[in-house]
Amino acid sequence: MTQTLNKPIAAEADSRLAAFDRLEGTFAKQQPAWLFPLRKAGISQFAELGYPTLHDEDWRFTNVAHAAKLPFIPATEPASANVTLADLKQFPFADQPGSRLVFVDGHYAAALSNVTALPAGVKVASLKQSLATDAALIEKHLGRYSGNEANAFAALNIAFFTDGLFVHVPKNAVVEQAVQVIYLSTATEAGFASHVRNLVIVEAGAKLTLLESYVSLAKAPYVTNAITELVVGDNAWVEHVKFQDEAADAFHFAALHGVFGRTSKAWTHSLALGSKLARYNLRTKLDGEGLEAILNGLYLTRNEQVIDHHMIVEHAKAHCASHEYFNGILDDKSKGVFHGRILVKPDAQKTDAKQTNRNLLLSDDATADAKPQLEIYADDVKCTHGATIGRMNEEQIFYLRARGIGEKTARRMLMHAFAGEIIDRVQTEAVREELDKIVWDRLEMNPHLHDS
Repeated sequence: MTQTLNKPIAAEADSRLAAFDRLEGTFAKQQPAWLFPLRKAGISQFAELGYPTLHDEDWRFTNVAHAAKLPFIPATEPASANVTLADLKQFPFADQPGSRLVFVDGHYAAALSNVTALPAGVKVASLKQSLATDAALIEKHLGRYSGNEANAFAALNIAFFTDGLFVHVPKNAVVEQAVQVIYLSTATEAGFASHVRNLVIVEAGAKLTLLESYVSLAKAPYVTNAITELVVGDNAWVEHVKFQDEAADAFHFAALHGVFGRTSKAWTHSLALGSKLARYNLRTKLDGEGLEAILNGLYLTRNEQVIDHHMIVEHAKAHCASHEYFNGILDDKSKGVFHGRILVKPDAQKTDAKQTNRNLLLSDDATADAKPQLEIYADDVKCTHGATIGRMNEEQIFYLRARGIGEKTARRMLMHAFAGEIIDRVQTEAVREELDKIVWDRLEMNPHLHDS
């Protein structure tokens, strides 16, 4: 039965409910019985929430009205026939060794993917296929970490998702080479939406590096709506890189929901270069004592781009450290948004939390909104936060010029150093070197670097 919304932007959202009604029979037939109630709960939650507006506190800096007006046509059919392996060569990490899975418009493209030899027990596959072979494990985790958030896009994701990545690294297994995932959009009609769902489980003592790339060959505006749930066991080691370089007229909504275990180490990096509007929700729960989590991000914006990072780091147990470092370089009329909230629960004594957001404005019309927050319910903690928004430091330029370096070169050095602070925290050397080159080249294209 079609539900009706009374929320703002209701007319646009009502069409999403109608789309679910049309697909309901297909969803009910094709997947395990336990999954359909999750989908129904998702669309019901969306019916309650509607699209966020600037009146919602968590969205007051980011206007999604233009995205909501797109028809959000679910990409229900695979569209990989026109994509070749040669097409993939232009995207980052193309020469990195290891397994590579490719999803075109939210559908697994087996012909473009290559799963190499993996340690015993390790599984790297499409989520849709894995529902037939690992249903019990997936049922135990899917939606468990993302389901409690009042997020309209997460609700749409669970209702409509077509496929995504499934990784299971069992206890003490080590995956030496990075697992790479490419999410490619090929929309030819305005308003196509791909809903990608990923589940990554890294058990106690295991090790994994995961590279996610969101890229495009599209010829029309589209929407990517992706959710990744990441479970990191006790004493496990995980590095996660999310690289976003969608088309200039695309809308990108994504979320990472991570739960980290005792004495684990987790790095997650966000490199955001593309799209018209991008919103990335990072939700991490530090759920075991003695663990360390690094959240690291770099965004480069131009024209009228908006890139928004919205984070909540929950310290649930004692003796944990979290460190957030986000730098933005903003040009033209673009905008960067950073919301970082550190939540320290009563049991999280001896917490060490640090949050830093720095924004470099290259234009009078570029803007940055930063909202760092601390919410602390324990009394023996060390928590700091800070945000800066400004232009290139003239004192530093003067210092370099005083040593015989020309002004143009000085500005280039400082700009690259600002971006390099973030890239240098990538642990996997080959990935770090490639990201460094990508960011270097992108910055060198900026005419402000060459202004006198």
